[in-house]
Amino acid sequence: MGIGFRSPFGAGGGGNHQEKPAQDNTSIPPSSSTPSHSDNEAPTKYNEKSSATQENGQTQIATATDGHPAAGGVIVEGDATQLQRGLSGRHLNFIAIGGTIGTGFFLGSGTALSKAGPAGCLISYVFVGTILWSVMVTLGEMATFIPTAGAFSAYATRFVDPSLGFAMGWLYWFSWAITYALSLTASGLIIQYWNADFNIGIIIAIFWVVFTAVNYLPVRMYGELEMWLSSLKVITIVGFIIFGICVAAGVGAEGTLGFRYWRDPGPFAAYIEEGGTGMFVGFWAVLIQASFAYQGAELVGVGAGEARDPRKTVPRAIRTTFWGIMFLFVASIFLIGMLVPSDDPGLLTESSNASASPLVIAATRAGVRVLPDIINAVLLTAVLSAANSNVYSGSRILVALADEGQAWSVFKKTDKNGTPVVAVAVTSAFGLLGFLNLSSDGGKVFTWFLNISGVAGLITWATTCLAYLGFLRAMRVQGLDRDVLPYRSMWQPYTAIYGLCANVLIALTQGFTSFMPWNTADFFAAYISLILFVILWAGHKLVRRTGLVKPEDVDLVRGRLTCESDREEA
Repeated sequence: MGIGFRSPFGAGGGGNHQEKPAQDNTSIPPSSSTPSHSDNEAPTKYNEKSSATQENGQTQIATATDGHPAAGGVIVEGDATQLQRGLSGRHLNFIAIGGTIGTGFFLGSGTALSKAGPAGCLISYVFVGTILWSVMVTLGEMATFIPTAGAFSAYATRFVDPSLGFAMGWLYWFSWAITYALSLTASGLIIQYWNADFNIGIIIAIFWVVFTAVNYLPVRMYGELEMWLSSLKVITIVGFIIFGICVAAGVGAEGTLGFRYWRDPGPFAAYIEEGGTGMFVGFWAVLIQASFAYQGAELVGVGAGEARDPRKTVPRAIRTTFWGIMFLFVASIFLIGMLVPSDDPGLLTESSNASASPLVIAATRAGVRVLPDIINAVLLTAVLSAANSNVYSGSRILVALADEGQAWSVFKKTDKNGTPVVAVAVTSAFGLLGFLNLSSDGGKVFTWFLNISGVAGLITWATTCLAYLGFLRAMRVQGLDRDVLPYRSMWQPYTAIYGLCANVLIALTQGFTSFMPWNTADFFAAYISLILFVILWAGHKLVRRTGLVKPEDVDLVRGRLTCESDREEA
């Protein structure tokens, strides 16, 4: 690897700690299920020099063993990352919504309907929603106990294996960096809807400058801008839901629709194969597509390290984000299935602008002719909002990697506003790869880059659930009960196990169409991200000689919120 990373478990990292709880000097009794202590054996304690208390209503953050508090509660060995806690709960909500609702929903829902039919499409989105819930609440337990910027790789490194955190963190960062280039390119294609001769390169350059500059603003101002950009998307979807209900009830040119298209052409559609096999293939294809559509909701965890009072704002943001996205997606998919038949030829168009949106197709069939321009404007807002989130999330992942000693420490450098200036610069530079799409050969390279980013979200979701299982095991071995967590979710650890298994299954099968029939190019395009993940993991393990982190050596101190008041349950 040749970077010369320091060990992620240095002076304040692993080892056998002795801890005293925040409120008194007695040990925290282990849970009844803790297997690590016999009846005659005292539970493991920590010996942290400072833990969280309540002073003037403010939560204090546990420090590392050298006794120095970190700015904003992000504790690292040596110098701390000076990120500022300027994000409120509503900022976290809209950052996640902005990263989730994009062209994948506005345009991709049409192809989903054509592959699986209205019922198959709806079931797929609901099912993936349950997987998202398992990931969100699992992440929430860790993010409120140890809130850190770019939480995913840090948790995998601390609780499972440094090589796992390294591979997942760098792959996840790349996915957001390259998606920034995609968002900039998509903005040019959308603008060409109004003027086909407009140069996409000019659009890429203008918006690259704008959104790179926006990400150098103080995080509170960034959060406000993202909130307003995302609000336009939410308002549009809510407006479509109201419009869809009215059209289904008989307001449109086609009269009362009801479940007409569920009867003909039917609730399920066959994809690739005929009959029942084709219907299952269609359902599974949309299951994978829905997984990609939901990705971005986990950005609540990325912003936890910059959230004000994370023990309160993060759980609320998780609940609001999950239920908000679920409602918007599921309600819209349900109504699209009522308004547009799954065999409508408009669903199969290759266009990247409003003409390919099922929202526009539904409006056109209802006799509304002015909607395409409105939807195209919303699509532009959607990709610009996504571009804004891409740079933010990617830069914070770099900070997390640097915090864990898996990237250059220069990525932790911040300005007076707490913005990680180098991390933002490196992440935003990848947006310039959007210019590759201006040539045919470059476009092929760019497509491969996008294939890498597509499955990175599934890997991140699966790794988050695996990290939680390591986190839970470490708590039990070290004598900490889940009662000390500021936020607890239901049915753990089974919720995390469900999320882990489901995401691994989808990640392994997402390229199944390359086998029907066999196509070598499609196979590598589908699985290049998994191959790269294994290469990163194995390469780091060979160079650093890392092993699985023993539960008794897991660092549960650094950056920890130990105030136990106001605990929230899912």
